[in-house]
Amino acid sequence: MPISVLSFFFGVLCLQQWSSLPSEFILLSACGLSITSWYFSYRRITYFLLGFLWASLLAIYYSNQILAPELQAKELLVQGEIISLTNTNKRRVRFDFSVTKSTVLLPDKLRLSWYYPQRIIKPGQKWQFWVKLKKPHGTLNPAAFDYEKWLYAKHIGATGYIRKPETAELLAEKNHYQSIDVFRYELLNLLESLTISQETLALVKALTIGDKSQISLAQWQVMAKTGTNHLMAISGLHIGLIAAMVYGLSFALWLRLPAHLYSAPQIAASTAWLAALFYAALAGFSIPTQRALIMLSLLLLTLLLKRQSKPINVLSLALLIVLCIDPLSVLSIGFYLSFLAVFFILYVFSARLGLESSWRSAIKLHFLMAVALLPVLFLFFQAGSVIAPLANIIAVPVVSFILLPLSLLGLVLLVLAPSMVDYVFILIDTIFSTLWQFLSYLTELPFSSIIVPEPSLLSVGVAMLGLLIILAPRGIPAKYLGFVLLLPLFFTKIEKPIQGDVWLTLLDVGQGLATVVETKNHSLVFDVGARFSNKMDMGKNIVLPFLHSRQIQRLDSLIISHADNDHIGGAKAVLNTIPSDIVLTSVPEELVEYQASPCLAGQQWVWDDVEFTMLSPPETSFLDENNNSCVLKVKTQWGSVLLTGDIEKEAERALVRNYANELAAKVLIAPHHGSKTSSTLLFLQKVSPEIILIPAGAPNRFGFPHKAVRGRYDAIGAKSLITGKEGAISIKLRESGMQLQKYRDMMGKYWN
Repeated sequence: MPISVLSFFFGVLCLQQWSSLPSEFILLSACGLSITSWYFSYRRITYFLLGFLWASLLAIYYSNQILAPELQAKELLVQGEIISLTNTNKRRVRFDFSVTKSTVLLPDKLRLSWYYPQRIIKPGQKWQFWVKLKKPHGTLNPAAFDYEKWLYAKHIGATGYIRKPETAELLAEKNHYQSIDVFRYELLNLLESLTISQETLALVKALTIGDKSQISLAQWQVMAKTGTNHLMAISGLHIGLIAAMVYGLSFALWLRLPAHLYSAPQIAASTAWLAALFYAALAGFSIPTQRALIMLSLLLLTLLLKRQSKPINVLSLALLIVLCIDPLSVLSIGFYLSFLAVFFILYVFSARLGLESSWRSAIKLHFLMAVALLPVLFLFFQAGSVIAPLANIIAVPVVSFILLPLSLLGLVLLVLAPSMVDYVFILIDTIFSTLWQFLSYLTELPFSSIIVPEPSLLSVGVAMLGLLIILAPRGIPAKYLGFVLLLPLFFTKIEKPIQGDVWLTLLDVGQGLATVVETKNHSLVFDVGARFSNKMDMGKNIVLPFLHSRQIQRLDSLIISHADNDHIGGAKAVLNTIPSDIVLTSVPEELVEYQASPCLAGQQWVWDDVEFTMLSPPETSFLDENNNSCVLKVKTQWGSVLLTGDIEKEAERALVRNYANELAAKVLIAPHHGSKTSSTLLFLQKVSPEIILIPAGAPNRFGFPHKAVRGRYDAIGAKSLITGKEGAISIKLRESGMQLQKYRDMMGKYWN
């Protein structure tokens, strides 16, 4: 069974690597080949093809659930129900909405925002309102989070916001007996009334209700560096623990009762399953809880039916059920972490001779988890925690055996005996604070975490083989040579420019600018995108992952063109993680703590036979801040690049006046994102670019690039590309010619 299920899994995974959905011819061919392979008893091939076909059929169905392009930006009247907990901040409430009726054919599931609502918005409400929708769209960059994939995996067919809120009509409202989400919402409101620290409250919400929205960036960073972020996800560990506690208690109580028809293991298994089901419901039946519940259900079913079964077969059957229910689960990192964790636990602790003490088993388990999951963490996050075994030895027992039961007890008391609840949560607050001080101390240790470039799938597969050898039973000869197979994870070789070459990457940061320029031995970042909140920081979410993927651990120069948020917002996130030898900006007062210096026309330097020249702003600055943007020319013998920030007509005229014969460049980063106040025809003619890269979202509320500007680009015969449509754009100026790569074309999958 395990090999057959694994073949089915690889078939499902194969489909997720396609850039477009397979044609009818390919599907019919795969169907015919599967029948042929079954007839000739090539069962592994059959299972692989069945996995591919099943994933393809559901992918086609979900793709048909995506909003039709012609309905974008139109006001549509819809009816439906709020089916998720609401995510609220000062400006808006966001929620998932199940459509039951609409004037046109719409996706079944939407993600909507209601800005400045005048009413209480909560789960279980049925509304009729006007919405404006768009297809799922997000930034697309190397090594960064793929928002479109995340929406697709959650079966969300469109995003949008409420229009004409004064006409919105509340049609009906469910109570907590009718909807688990309403019950969870009411519990969250009760938790909000507690007088404990916001940090502890956020973690209690995550442990009990599965609501992680209030966990701060600082908390996530500490947990990531210590490898303890899995403790805040209600998945296999917590559901298994609750089930085990209830099982043990039920077993002991049933033995003390007179003889009954059912045995103690059967009763204990039934009550443990009900407890796990209730806890999974509290978490909103999230994908990780569904996986954990399926695995636990199969295990408890064997006890209930008094059947013996191999643990690996139970795990394989759980994997098959998950893949059949939703093949898109393979797009989630949690899928791999949960199944691999269980597999390695079974591999190490099942059918081994000899007994170990409980403390040695605990140490071995945490070391195992830290090492066994490292290849997957490197693949998805390009980072891993060195101190994870030590942190988990303390954190797992404290969270699992003390804080989790206390938090659930406190939740029960909140409902049944509110007068007694303060004592429980004061104790929880104290324990959480102490644990957090310990974890924070660990993060300050040198080399607490490591960052590596994204490894190839081949090196991850080789590393997994190495782990199987390392963790094999005693007596296997030379098994520690398996560590050699782990080395490719840490020594991933990436291509770098050679002497005299320039590689430029214009990152897709939505309506903003972030550019990375690389030479053989140096690297420069020009602007870093916007920052809207701790969780929406383009410097942290996009620029840093790209720099890590390029093995850039220190910048030679960071240039911030001016003080607009979409250019400077991510600066602190970048500089706090990757230091820069020089920081240049037209607004040095905004970055005083980083010893920023003003960028001025005439500044020059040479790296690896590549010339860098600052062309603007002049010492006598312009009145408008946009026109004071730093303007940098990067010149190599193979061509030049001109980076312009947000300059407009006045600065463009000054550049033409002062540098008429020095503006020519093969590549131009469009001034001011293609605004109609920039890209004057004379300026474009002097630059005479072959390619104009436009850092703008697509679509965006400003309408960039302006229609008149696109006309001027066409008039000079330049090819123009928009990051919002193409994703990150890479240009390599080298002896063999200019090489252009568009990330959405190069690495985009069918959901993009």
